[in-house]
Amino acid sequence: MKTAAKNNGHMYTVSTLTREIKFLLEERFPFLWVIGEISNYATPASGHSYFSLKDTNAVISCVMFKNQKRGLKFAPESGMKIVGLARISLYEPRGSYQLIFEHMEPEGVGSLQVAFEQLKKKLASQGLFEEAHKKPIPFLPSKINVITSGTGAAVRDIIHVASRRFSSCHLQIVPVKVQGDTAKDEIAKAIETVNLASKKADLIILARGGGSIEDLAAFNSELVARAIFESKIPIITGVGHETDFTIADFVADCRAPTPSAAAELALPDKNLLLQRINQLAASLSHGMGQRLNFFQQKLDDLNSRLKSPDRIIDELKNRIEECDQRMKRTLQTRVRHNKERVSWLQKTLETRTPLATIREHKKQVDRLSAALGQGMDSRLVAWKTKVREMEVKLCAFNPISVLDRGYSIARILPGKKILMDAADVDLDDKIELVLSKGRLVTRVEER
Repeated sequence: MKTAAKNNGHMYTVSTLTREIKFLLEERFPFLWVIGEISNYATPASGHSYFSLKDTNAVISCVMFKNQKRGLKFAPESGMKIVGLARISLYEPRGSYQLIFEHMEPEGVGSLQVAFEQLKKKLASQGLFEEAHKKPIPFLPSKINVITSGTGAAVRDIIHVASRRFSSCHLQIVPVKVQGDTAKDEIAKAIETVNLASKKADLIILARGGGSIEDLAAFNSELVARAIFESKIPIITGVGHETDFTIADFVADCRAPTPSAAAELALPDKNLLLQRINQLAASLSHGMGQRLNFFQQKLDDLNSRLKSPDRIIDELKNRIEECDQRMKRTLQTRVRHNKERVSWLQKTLETRTPLATIREHKKQVDRLSAALGQGMDSRLVAWKTKVREMEVKLCAFNPISVLDRGYSIARILPGKKILMDAADVDLDDKIELVLSKGRLVTRVEER
């Protein structure tokens, strides 16, 4: 190669050669469609995305700049197979070529569908779809805010159903765009405005007619989903046809398959309610009639069993007279019985004189008095002997007597604890000696 360059009279530097190769590549492949699988996808602080695109046999370095990424309707990620429009370029500092992507789509699935699934997964992980956050739908709302297009078929269907089912309910239409770039902002703003109103509605219906996934993009946006989640007023969604499901449907407190069905769920049928009220009124009237009849019969029965006051007084008088007669007969019987007993006792007392009993008892008293005197004398002699014995023992054990025999009592100062063991004192401790006559205070010099 060097020989060929010399023969041609031209020598390439590395930079020149790299620039020439870059020019040839960019001229030969200005734009091309590429299909492959994303790997090592990364987005640093600059906002540009760097990744590799691979198939079974090769790998190409790729980049997508921040400005081009703004037009994407989904978030690329590793492992995703994509089809993209790119231009080839060579990065001169490393001498390696790369693809610079201008646009990409998920291979086989639309970008909106991929974005839908990604957002659905994200919001589900954050708990926005959980039943615990769903607010109850009021049974009979007095005011409903309908957020929808002011000119579409959906608003006409809702008004028609509401008029048919419960015409007394106040419907307030909040017109917004339901498709287009500004639709999601208008819908989110409308939900916020309704919640901030001084006279709040009891319910919100968020609705629009059917359409493609592109037409329903506003209802698949994170902005609208979070506005629905943060609403303090319950929201029923009726978006598209029965088979259409949007992110808004998953976040809403209740999902209806169509706008008309949303109105059906929001309002009960007034005719059915009146019919039910009439049935309950008839049932209540019948029940009250039966209860009144029952209590009337019971009252009649009680009246028949109730006695007149005169009759009660006569019965009480008869009962008092009867009790009076019984009491008189009982008293007469008791008096007669007691008289007979007193008479019998008098006769018994007359037959038995008390003088003999008195003489017998006097003899017994004399015997007991003599025995008591003898017992007292013997007990006094025994107690005197015992007192003398205890006096002798007391004199023998008197501490003063012991001290008189030459003994003394040693006490440790200052507490005056009796000293029993030489180990209880230390050198220089003061010892008090109590003698038979007087006391001495000594100091321990040896032990």
